[in-house]
Amino acid sequence: MGKTKVICFANNKGGSGKSTTCSNVGYGLRELGRKVLLIDGDMQLNLSLSLFDEDTVLGFAQGEKNLYEGIKRQDDLSDYIVHTSYEGLDMIPSSTLMSSIEYELFTKWQREFILKKGISSIKESGEYDYILIDAPPTLGGWVMNILCASDEIIIPVEATPWGLFGLGNMFEFLEEVRQIAPDLKLGGIVITKVDTRKNYFKQTLETLKELDDVKVFDTYIRVDSGIEWSQDNNAPVIAYKKSSRSAKEYMTLAQEIDTCMRN
Repeated sequence: MGKTKVICFANNKGGSGKSTTCSNVGYGLRELGRKVLLIDGDMQLNLSLSLFDEDTVLGFAQGEKNLYEGIKRQDDLSDYIVHTSYEGLDMIPSSTLMSSIEYELFTKWQREFILKKGISSIKESGEYDYILIDAPPTLGGWVMNILCASDEIIIPVEATPWGLFGLGNMFEFLEEVRQIAPDLKLGGIVITKVDTRKNYFKQTLETLKELDDVKVFDTYIRVDSGIEWSQDNNAPVIAYKKSSRSAKEYMTLAQEIDTCMRN
């Protein structure tokens, strides 16, 4: 496979399906034989909850084996990796204390690169084919950290009237980050929460296709109750109900991303 790819899933608008997409793409890549590390960068813990039950996630959050503790101590994050029940899919869980991560970063030297340094030994080891990071729906020092640590960013955008709201701010923020991380690439946009019966999807797709030098993935994710059921059962939908429409779509998306990242 070669070099480890670090991809973050980010959008400053909440409800875009970032955590669900990160979790299912990670599981899909694992199904393709890739070894994947997921990093939960959001205080809402949704990515962690997509692979562990609530008691286990709260145990991680209240203990010392979580991303907040690693960043606060500026540790090598290799020591914070936990194994999931799926071979080839590991995680660095989050903590509710991530809400104060901006304060922790404020006084640190070269604070924009603390996460990059924290995962450097993991990346250099080549143990994982992919490191996928779920970013919180904000724009600030912590998201800048996540972007600086990433090779590529994928932006999930929901096909609703408000789905495109704030995307311009996201692009402006990306340009700011590129001042200090010029190698960061926009991997593409994936459209989520699609209802093909409504015009919102067509409008969203047409608007995104008009953007210069922005890839829109061919695979889109339709609204599917299977996703909610899988979340309720703390599992990616591909693992929970492989025959569901959304599971097949996320599997196709994982294949598309894998092909794009390796070309």
